[in-house]
Amino acid sequence: MKSESSPFVPKQDRRSFVKSQLIFALGACATGVNISKAYSAPSHPLSPVVNSSEELRAKYQECLGGPFPERASINTQIREITQKDGYRIESLTYESQNGEKIPALLLVPDRVNADHPAPAIAVWHQHNGQYYLGKSEPAGLAGNPMHFTGVALAKEGYVVLCPDALCFGERQDPTGKLKDGAYERFEFLREVVRGRSLAWRNVFEMKRAIDLLCSRPEVNQERLGCYGHSMGSTHSWLVGPLEPRLKCVVGNCCLPTYDGIEEEHLLHCFPNFVPGWKKYGDTPDIAALIAPRALHLNLGEKDTGTPIASARLGIQRITEAYLKAGVPDNFTFFIEPDTGHVLSDSMWKRVKACFERQLKTI
Repeated sequence: MKSESSPFVPKQDRRSFVKSQLIFALGACATGVNISKAYSAPSHPLSPVVNSSEELRAKYQECLGGPFPERASINTQIREITQKDGYRIESLTYESQNGEKIPALLLVPDRVNADHPAPAIAVWHQHNGQYYLGKSEPAGLAGNPMHFTGVALAKEGYVVLCPDALCFGERQDPTGKLKDGAYERFEFLREVVRGRSLAWRNVFEMKRAIDLLCSRPEVNQERLGCYGHSMGSTHSWLVGPLEPRLKCVVGNCCLPTYDGIEEEHLLHCFPNFVPGWKKYGDTPDIAALIAPRALHLNLGEKDTGTPIASARLGIQRITEAYLKAGVPDNFTFFIEPDTGHVLSDSMWKRVKACFERQLKTI
């Protein structure tokens, strides 16, 4: 079976390409897929409640939990600097809200400095029930070498920031009373009673990560991107619509639709859920709000965490949004056959190509 991807085609041929992709998605009916169940976004998601992508973005912010706090000083504190082969790792903290400190690892290539700034990429770590890992895995200090992506990008010349998400790494329960998933559930419910979601908290903290990158003299603020695998992929397309400083957003192996989750009875990660969003669309409609900025998504055809029938239709929804925005080439995707929840060589090749094209090409 051939892989499915979005080729780079001349703009005058793009409309026919999109049409063929939609026909391909609908062709799933021939295999017995219930299209209405696989992806049932509202027939007219922008009318009458919402009339534009900007209004839909405002509804997304509202569903997350409302406005974010006003931007404050980042208050970076360097804890330790470790020299590696071709780059250094700065262990640091920066502030989120109310003085809360977010631990992170910043990877800076040797030849990058204030006189020679570089593009920067924030890497959001995966979940995988490995609460003890967090930022240390993409920074190459622990975990699966498959996901030492921060190191790989630093060696490509990017400044890379790897922060701990809430409940992971150094951000587990400070009282020691709750462990792992129990603490994540506690934090999820704590946001709920405040009328927000854990996704709201994570998106705000990711915006603070971009503030940190913009505060660094080694960083070219006009060339910022983000990448994540699994939960990190979800984080990428959750923050993308509300962080215009990101020029390029890349996600690997995570585009579960709420319809797909319900159809398959999946117990997905707490940070995936945006209360009330089904009134306006599904998860691909969030990702589509990144348009007109660049978005690339990799998916494994046999990834049980992303039911592929609904994901394919979600891909078409995003494709339509980028076509409507007049920038169809800014959305690309790759579905690898006979592949599960991994970062394959083919997937990583496309990740690097997207960042090269969007952040390095003048």
